[in-house]
Amino acid sequence: MTSAATDEPQPLPDYAPVPDLALGPALNDHGFYVGRVQRNLFWVTDGTYQCAFLATRDGVALFDAPPTIGHNLRRAVDEITAAEGVPNTVTHLVYSHHHADHAGAADLFGDDVVRIGHVETRRLLLRDNDPTRPAPEVTFEDRYTLQVGGERVELAFHGPNHSPDNIFIHFPDHDALMLIDIVNIGWVPIYNLNLSEDVPGYLDAPAQALSYPWTHYIGGHLGRLGTRDDIALHQRYIADIVDSCRAALGSVDPTPYFVRYGANVWAAVGGYLDAVTAKAAAPIIAQYTGVLAAADVPAFTTSTTFTILQSMRLDLGAGSQVHP
Repeated sequence: MTSAATDEPQPLPDYAPVPDLALGPALNDHGFYVGRVQRNLFWVTDGTYQCAFLATRDGVALFDAPPTIGHNLRRAVDEITAAEGVPNTVTHLVYSHHHADHAGAADLFGDDVVRIGHVETRRLLLRDNDPTRPAPEVTFEDRYTLQVGGERVELAFHGPNHSPDNIFIHFPDHDALMLIDIVNIGWVPIYNLNLSEDVPGYLDAPAQALSYPWTHYIGGHLGRLGTRDDIALHQRYIADIVDSCRAALGSVDPTPYFVRYGANVWAAVGGYLDAVTAKAAAPIIAQYTGVLAAADVPAFTTSTTFTILQSMRLDLGAGSQVHP
């Protein structure tokens, strides 16, 4: 029987203040911010999600359409195109990848939009059959050059990372790169390495991003654009987790867990992996609290550490022991 006391809400934990470097510009009365990246490339954020658009002489090319921004994306486009004296008609929409949190407002711009994405994006959207995310008609496997209104955008697929279809969107004439769900500028990844499906690909993606020439980074989340230093900070955070996982794998003895739980093998495995994860995550939480926002939210750093740990074990063979 449940007592009344157990039904009372538990006090919520306190966390370290958000570092100034993690904060973006203030939102307007509609709940969004639109700013110039360079020339006629603009970005939009609601403080949690980001997308971008090119305002050209022949119309607007969108890059993602997050549903949390939703109709504010139309408001942002109308505001900028009016100020720039160019058409506000959305002619093209590029999907960075198929996930609904970045593409779920794609249906707001009519049926005449040319939708572009990776071949895997088309396959996955046809599978998902979500009317808010019409499948792209124009697809590519490795590279595609979008030319619209005298502007050029280079799309490239370098293999799976966050998702099986996540692409690099380079604006060579605007000194910018758009790569979604890899680096949360000023913040740690959320659960399980930003819910990424291919851990080795995710770990390699920042170095691939830095191989491009750019100054402005559009990461898809939170309140500000990124710099190359932001990518380097993210890389250090991840590298420190890798090193800490390797040390914990070499120092935590699994024997007590298997002795204690006997035939309940999964209890032993769970206890051992939890102990390795906790030991690996603890110094990272301490080191990055106050440096990257939400580093001290245990579920984030701990679940990311667990995900990296399992990839090290399963993809790289770290900690594997061959029976004599």
